[in-house]
Amino acid sequence: MSSHSAISTTFPVTGMTCSACVGHVEQALQGLPGVSNIRVNLATERASLDMAGGSTAMVEIVEALEGVGYGVDTNEMVFDIEGMTCAACESHVFRAISDVTGVVNVVVNLSTETSSVTFVSDMVSSGDIIAAVKKSGYQARLPMESALTDNKTDTSAQFEYGRLLLALVSAVVIMFAMHAVDLTVILPFKPELLYVVFATPVQFWSGSFMYVNVWNTLKRGSSNMNTLIALGTTVAYGYGLVSLLLDAAGIKSMMSHTYFDASCAIIGIVLLGRILEARARGRVSESVRGLLNLQPMTAILIIDDEELEVLSQSLRVGDNVLVRPGSLIPADGIVKDGSSYVDESMLTGESSSVSKKEGDRVIGATVNGTGSLVLSITAVGKDTEHARIIKMVQNAQGSKAPVQRLADLVAARFVPVILMVAVVTFFTWLIFGPEPSFAYAVMAMVAVLVVACPCAMGLATPTAVMVGTSRAAEMGILFKNAESLERIRSVDTVVFDKTATITSGIPVVVDVMSYDHIGVRDILLVAGSVEARSEHALARAVLAKVEGMGLKLPDATHVRAVPGLGVYGNVNGQAVSVGNAMYMSSLGIEVPTPHNDTTNNISFVSIDGVVRGSIVFQDQLRDGVKDTVAALIDMGLGVVLISGDQKGPVELIAREAGISSFESGVLPGEKSRLITQMQSEGKIVAMVGDGINDAPALTQADVGIAMGGGTDSAIEASDITLIHDDISNVGKSIALSKISMRTIKQNLFWAFAYNILLIPIASGLLYSVFHGDGVLPQLRWALGEHGFLNPIVAAIAMSVSSISVVMNSLTLRYKSLVS
Repeated sequence: MSSHSAISTTFPVTGMTCSACVGHVEQALQGLPGVSNIRVNLATERASLDMAGGSTAMVEIVEALEGVGYGVDTNEMVFDIEGMTCAACESHVFRAISDVTGVVNVVVNLSTETSSVTFVSDMVSSGDIIAAVKKSGYQARLPMESALTDNKTDTSAQFEYGRLLLALVSAVVIMFAMHAVDLTVILPFKPELLYVVFATPVQFWSGSFMYVNVWNTLKRGSSNMNTLIALGTTVAYGYGLVSLLLDAAGIKSMMSHTYFDASCAIIGIVLLGRILEARARGRVSESVRGLLNLQPMTAILIIDDEELEVLSQSLRVGDNVLVRPGSLIPADGIVKDGSSYVDESMLTGESSSVSKKEGDRVIGATVNGTGSLVLSITAVGKDTEHARIIKMVQNAQGSKAPVQRLADLVAARFVPVILMVAVVTFFTWLIFGPEPSFAYAVMAMVAVLVVACPCAMGLATPTAVMVGTSRAAEMGILFKNAESLERIRSVDTVVFDKTATITSGIPVVVDVMSYDHIGVRDILLVAGSVEARSEHALARAVLAKVEGMGLKLPDATHVRAVPGLGVYGNVNGQAVSVGNAMYMSSLGIEVPTPHNDTTNNISFVSIDGVVRGSIVFQDQLRDGVKDTVAALIDMGLGVVLISGDQKGPVELIAREAGISSFESGVLPGEKSRLITQMQSEGKIVAMVGDGINDAPALTQADVGIAMGGGTDSAIEASDITLIHDDISNVGKSIALSKISMRTIKQNLFWAFAYNILLIPIASGLLYSVFHGDGVLPQLRWALGEHGFLNPIVAAIAMSVSSISVVMNSLTLRYKSLVS
């Protein structure tokens, strides 16, 4: 299709409610390059347009509509991808899926061998994506299909081991025949014919995986690691075969040595490396598989006092289920009856079991303790906390960190460059090398082709990201993506919201004062009577105090609450007002001077227009706040507290938490402005908050950290979510980021250093140093008689490079979180 041809596209638009919306959608689409003939239909909630080929992608349409408050109905699916072996394969799959019209976003992960695809529901089906992947030379399956083909997978694994065994046995036999015994005295034919008998099935059966892959990638005009291995082993095998044919024809050749042993050993070592690497990569994703396996298959549904065993996926919101001791909780719910302790460690990082009683919330996929519970289901399927956690972890593991861009750039150009290096190496030794120059040229070219490995570069970042985010999830820390994992290590200032972030958000009465002959008990009685009709947090604190003292409240009449100020009513014929100093002033009631504190944590109680007493409230610090602040300061970070409360209570909490810098009286919109101001001063800021009014500040901050018990908008706006509101995980997030990035840099260093060091050696650079008798005995097998890298050693080094990167990433699970 030419770049000038137009594609007619129709897609569903969400959020339109009136004819004005139609105009807004049309205007947003008209601004896109190459888009014409726009038709928006409010009745069908669909838009149609023509796109000039190559001018606008679906992702640009989605972004344009979201920018004006609308959206496109999309679906997200995860596919298992088979056949990827290196970073180039990952790139091929990415391009194949991205080219499907209607695909909005694609993330391909070599480590997990999966691809997460977001696409417009009405434009693309899972079959379209599977077909596109197949056309590119790979296989895509939905996870359910993969589960159904487990037997087929097991059979494939057996074939893989069979191929490996044949290759390694053949290599050993040929090497033994070449170097350990003289077969000419026992064989009626030349020993080289025996080599062909063993090497041929290895080359074309054991090595069939690389030929199939090379053919599929060549059809797309691309190449990958298998191209290098296939070319190198084919040259080694073909070199020996041609040598034998020339010898059989009585033609004297310059070929003094055959490399059947090398071709067999290389294929065997590559197969062994693939198997070991797959096992190591499997260990990388153990945490996500553990999360997936937590979902119970069945649940006990209660209908009309009868217990029925049903599939968990058939549960609906509002169903009542029985959870017996030791069983997995099937979905999110509220406890209707019973009490128990629930182990939430796998999902929340909470180390000890959590007490649950009537009215408490429970999370699906957690483990019930010793008591039976009857639950009312509040969320099922993809809406559960369990599903949300899995999705966040998978999204983070499937995303790419900015540090990976260099590796991707190099990997994309790596194979063509290595092919050029191999060709140059061959002709350099053929033209300028000593005799036998042809043999040297072949040896050097094969070694270059085999030793080069883009796999290590492709695995360096994603394996570390997977292990890092998995470990974080186990501690109750959810990173939105790999960029968040990378970025938080650079933070130098941590800003905490006060209420419900470093405090519990639940004020308690800490003191009740009487200013004349009226007792404390009477102050609480009259205050509690009018507060009983209020929904304010301070009112609930007063009622909790009254309940704790066992007091019975008199009835109040004519009660009216004034938001943000106080409440008044009539109690036993007396006019009672409860509120802050500003409220008393608005009523013309004088607050006694020694007690005229304008902070929000004191409520004054007036009876018949005279202040008779006051109630002092205080929010409580969360457990671990002091230690967390001290740890952040020890890490060299600045810590700031901001709150909408007035100076008194904010200063009190800041002092108690060990925070020296604080801002009080900050309105919701000003929190974002304060973050911007800090950033203008060159600070890299992490914002920790929980409420809906924290969302703008969380978005503005370089890294937004939301408490898991906070609002959905705050969690959506954040980069990191602390599932169980464990404030100590703020410091652990930063420490984990630092060790993850350190591991990624180690991986990238060794991946690049491996190729930079071994490719020149493989090309024969050390010939002038080690030629002839100058080779040290210890290096003769690896570097040969003349300083060339043995192709078998090159294959071992190639496999070890990839495995070492994965194993280094796995050490992240055990590294101490001390910065």
